[in-house]
Amino acid sequence: MKRVTVFCGSSFGTEEIYKSEATLLGKTLAKYQIELVYGGANVGLMGAVADGVLNNGGKAIGVLPNFLKSKEIAHENLTELILVETMHERKTKMNELCDGVIALPGGFGTLEEFFEMLTWAQLGLHKKPIAILNTDGFYDSLITFIQTMVDKGFLKEINRDMVLVSSDIDELIDMMKNYVAPDVTKWISKESV
Repeated sequence: MKRVTVFCGSSFGTEEIYKSEATLLGKTLAKYQIELVYGGANVGLMGAVADGVLNNGGKAIGVLPNFLKSKEIAHENLTELILVETMHERKTKMNELCDGVIALPGGFGTLEEFFEMLTWAQLGLHKKPIAILNTDGFYDSLITFIQTMVDKGFLKEINRDMVLVSSDIDELIDMMKNYVAPDVTKWISKESV
């Protein structure tokens, strides 16, 4: 794994552990020489994870829509800042650049980005590991809800198992490095992709 996309909040949330774990994730990525791909902002957990990478000799690539750069939230010290026109272009570019995805605590945007990448994996459009760093149990309710989708017949267990979850950064990265995507896809055959 050479590059990981991190989706996370543009605020720090209510608990100090969210910021400290985001910073530690950045430091750990730098330690493993895994480059960060993320939304390009200098605020909230986004800025914390980028600073964690950059302050420890790692590389951070930001992908930011022009309309957000004009709000002066672009991180000024990135290895590279890629400007795009739309949010859709942003997600496409982040997918192109990465070998896997990690979600940290965040809001609607974090969930939307995470689930789009997960849906693309379910459809067989990529075979990258999709992971949740479950800091302080932040995603416990979501993990329970994903199991409800399985229990109620809306999601196959094999697709549920595509979501890698841990509250330990090193364990999560190890899970991602050893991930093998399922050979089963939803509706799309390999021949039609």
